[in-house]
Amino acid sequence: MKPDQHEHMTDMELLDRFKIDRNNQWLGILLKRYTLLLLGICMKYLKNEEEAKDAVQQVFVKVLTDPTTANIQTFRPWVGTVARNHCLMKLRAKPNRIVEIQEKMIHTRGEESEERLAHLEKDRKLELMEESMRELSKEQEQCLTLFYLEKRSYQEITDQTGYSIQQVKSYIQNGKRNLKIAIDKKINAS
Repeated sequence: MKPDQHEHMTDMELLDRFKIDRNNQWLGILLKRYTLLLLGICMKYLKNEEEAKDAVQQVFVKVLTDPTTANIQTFRPWVGTVARNHCLMKLRAKPNRIVEIQEKMIHTRGEESEERLAHLEKDRKLELMEESMRELSKEQEQCLTLFYLEKRSYQEITDQTGYSIQQVKSYIQNGKRNLKIAIDKKINAS
């Protein structure tokens, strides 16, 4: 089963297929759609790229192994909540958590609201990026995801996709440009 073949399916259709045959590949397709969103959520809480990437992988495992997955009504808010709760649990387990909380309490209200606005703006940009990624060609989306999110080299992407190195470079370069254009349009339309 190739994930590309099922791109036209809605989240609920994929969830229904999973509920019927318990094939984790349906959830895998869903998770691929929301990788950027999950990474954004995890970065927001953990503020460390490597920790955030690890957290996304742990959320994937949880979603694939959690028996309550069958009871989901809408996937996006549910998986976002799973990611947020996972990050909060990781933060609670950190030994220096009390110091972080005390430092945050020292901030003035003005700084706090500015920081909050900056976080909201960053969240909005991540949402726009996720939406805009789906508007790219399949090749551009795939190459950008492999290169930037999975930190694959040109050669690794070539080996995985079958594209030539020149095609990979082109898809990444054009994908970046098209992504920026799409995001700018959405920001200007707001």
